Amino acid sequence: MFEVLGILSIVMIFTTIAPHLPGEHWLIRVWEFPRVQQICIILVAIIGWVSYLVIEQTDSLIIFATVILLLCLAYQISWVYPYSSFGPKEVSRVKTPQQDRVFSIMTSNVYMHNKNYQGLIDLVTKHKPDMLVTLESNQDWEDAMEPIHNDYPYRLACPLENLYGMHLYSRLPFKEETIRYIVQDGVPSMQVTIEIEGQPVVVYLLHPKPPSPTENESAGPRDEELTLVGQEVVAEDRPVIIAGDLNDVAWSPTTRNFRKQTGARDPRRGRGFFNTFHAKYKLIRWPLDHVFHSDHFDLVKIKRLPGYGSDHFPLYTSLHLTRDCEQCESSSAPQTSEAASIESNKES
Repeated sequence: MFEVLGILSIVMIFTTIAPHLPGEHWLIRVWEFPRVQQICIILVAIIGWVSYLVIEQTDSLIIFATVILLLCLAYQISWVYPYSSFGPKEVSRVKTPQQDRVFSIMTSNVYMHNKNYQGLIDLVTKHKPDMLVTLESNQDWEDAMEPIHNDYPYRLACPLENLYGMHLYSRLPFKEETIRYIVQDGVPSMQVTIEIEGQPVVVYLLHPKPPSPTENESAGPRDEELTLVGQEVVAEDRPVIIAGDLNDVAWSPTTRNFRKQTGARDPRRGRGFFNTFHAKYKLIRWPLDHVFHSDHFDLVKIKRLPGYGSDHFPLYTSLHLTRDCEQCESSSAPQTSEAASIESNKES
């Protein structure tokens, strides 16, 4: 037991420190993700050491290890606490929203090889979001989603076979639509402008590659994309919504810096984790899908929807445009990379 607890303690201490080591390699940055799981394991190790002290003998090394683990526990809790139901709420909830000021968006990483197209169609039919964003959607998914076209006449399509395709379906007309590859070829993002009761709102849709042995060895490209988009958001005077699978957890330094840079608000804070990945493994879940927004909005509803065969759960968020811009500039924010304009289709 002593040896097992010793190894477990060393691993937990290392993985707590690891995200602060220099470098962007995935072996370092991956430990930003499982902080809730680490909290549970650290608790087990602490209980084990305390039991050992009570049953076996008092040992200064064991006491030292227990104290270090308690510090690790407190540190890990400090990162995730704001997203628990005990943390302070960052975004107020609107109890009696004005329906013409409500905007709902559903984001869903479909998992390209998942063939349960009807599962997503059923969720869209039930929840009726104003905007649906699909990620990892290829030509097969584009063809399969045709039944919702009548309800979603405004669309933007970027079907790819590399797990980074993206589709936008909207009940609301949009303009200034662009599909662009901000940092990496083959990894698109979308940007459109909609209107909510005459107020222009800029919507950014993102899906950068994660740091992993099968994608990017480094977290650099993901972090760079969020930084560049953040610079555009800062320069934008109009209300803004940022949504998508960021392949980053809500509490990571990268996402926290993005929110600090832009002033974007997170409606999950104080309401729960809303873990969207991994849908098939209950013990390995964290929040990878996000909806951030400027302070023009308050929350109507946020909900993790049931799975339908993807490795991600869909996320449904309904926002209320509570505060208008005092002044909206007609010019858009400076672009950080060349934008490729794509025609959207509207069925009569």
